[in-house]
Formats: sequence, structure tokens, C-alpha cells
Amino acid sequence: MPLDPPIAALLNQMEANGASGGLMAGGDIAAARTLMAQMLGGLAMAEAPTGVPDPETIEIPSGAGPIPARVYRPATPGPHATLVFVHGGGFALGDAVSYDGQVKAVAAGADVVTVSIDYRLAPEHPFPAAVEDAIAATTWVGEHLDELGGDDRLAVGGDSAGGNLSAVVAQTRRDAGLPLAAQLLIYPVTDPATTYPSHEENGEGYFLTASDMRWFEQAYAGEQDIAAGLADARAAPASGNLEGLAPAVVATAGFDPLRDDGDAYAKALAAAGVTVRHLENPSLIHGWLALAPLSPAAREARDAALAALKDLLA
Repeated sequence: MPLDPPIAALLNQMEANGASGGLMAGGDIAAARTLMAQMLGGLAMAEAPTGVPDPETIEIPSGAGPIPARVYRPATPGPHATLVFVHGGGFALGDAVSYDGQVKAVAAGADVVTVSIDYRLAPEHPFPAAVEDAIAATTWVGEHLDELGGDDRLAVGGDSAGGNLSAVVAQTRRDAGLPLAAQLLIYPVTDPATTYPSHEENGEGYFLTASDMRWFEQAYAGEQDIAAGLADARAAPASGNLEGLAPAVVATAGFDPLRDDGDAYAKALAAAGVTVRHLENPSLIHGWLALAPLSPAAREARDAALAALKDLLA
């Protein structure tokens, strides 16, 4: 299937503006964070109204300090499940504020109370800081479901790096005897130590580049050897035990460098006996969750993923 035309037009415009080399092309983390926030902010302004009120801002206590979070509550009558949403950005970019538009759409589409969390970012805070924050935040949310407005169903989900962290949280919750109701993994990175064909096929010209991925991997690994550090199951959930995990929605994109990674994880989950809704989106690129205002195909992909999550939670 060819690339989605509205997304192709966007990529062509980025190339004309000299912005097609990837977020980390200049190697300036501050500039990349600003650019990503601006891009997501612009897309959020174009989102259709969801009916979800502006979020409540909270701080979740943890051993490493408070974790900023935003609580989104659907306008529909309950009961509602609760979703801990973990943003993407290569473990180095993004925050809950810039994901506002996407998370409102998630809360409305899946009809869930959604707690969108921040976490410590690389390279200032390499692995396992982000994992520790995601686990701590999910643990706290699980202990405060009633006051947050949800029932006893707890799910976790995120996109890209957030999908990675969500998959790790799902494994740690199972190991602790506190299984989740579902997990939502949107174009996740689950096996960063493995090179897949899609890394090369889609490594240039489709927003997320192969050079971006290498930069993010090194930043996340910190001073550890990349091959050893990224093989740890807390960094590479594909290397962990997949049996007995929560039902999963795994959504991928045909023109994404991470396509094969997500597809392989969906197949591995199914082989381990986990209920999986594997949604392939052959015409889309990495980041389609935010592109719904520009692309009907991206909007359909987002709607399908959220409908699948809602169905699993029911």
C-alpha cells in the first residue's frame, strides 16, 4: 500500500523546509525538545473537540521525587477503567503537557480515566530512570483508582518509547501478582538490541530516522554498553517472559522503522498465549497517533486502536 497522501504531503513540506533529517539531526537535545513540543502543540490545536475537560494536574510520589501527571476524565457516565498513559519521544523528548491533544482523544475514544505521566528523560537520566518512574507511577495509580475516578480496572499504554515502558510495566505488574486489565502498545520499541529490515527500509524520509534511533539508544543506555544494556528485559521487553500478560492492543505502521519490532512483539505475545489485537496500518508513519487532525487514515487507525482497547477492557 502506498504512503498516505496527506502524510506524504506533510513529509514533502518538511523536506522543502530542510526539516526531513530527523529530530536529532543537529544533535541538540534542547532544540529537539522545543521542536517536538511545537509540533505537537500545533497538532493539538487542530484536534476536533472531544468533550473531555481540561485535566487535573497532580504529582505522584516516588522514591526519586514527585512525578508530574495529568488526569483526564471522560464526560460520559461511568464506570470507567483507568489507563496510565506513557508518552513517546525516544526516552529523551516529550512530556505530558505536549501530549494533551492526543491524550484527550485517548480518554474519549477508549472511554477511560487517563493518567498521563511524565518521567525522567535521557540523556540526563539514562536507563533505568524512565522504567522506575513508569512503574512507580502505575503502582501509585493502582492504589488510588477510586479517588482518581475509576473502577478496579487498570490498564497501561503509550506510543513508541512509551509503548516500551508500558510493556515493561505490564511484565512487572504480572510478576508482582498485580496483573493489568489491558495494555495499549502503539508502534512500540520492544527489542532495541535487534536490527530489523524495516530499520533500513524506512530509516530515512519518514519522520523517525535510523540516525534518530541510534542517538536515542545511546542516550538511553548512558555509560552502559549499548548491546548489553539494551538487552536487559527492562529495556527490551521482547526478551522477557511473555506468558500470562494482560491482553494487548499492538498497533504498528507500514512506513515506520519500528514496524518489524512491533509486529514481532505482537506475534510473540500471541505465541505465548496472550490475547492480542494486532492492528497493522500499512500506509502510515511513526507518530500517526498525533497526525489524526491531518490524515483521515491516521484518525481511523487511532479510532480502531482505542476501540480495540475499549473492547478488551469490557
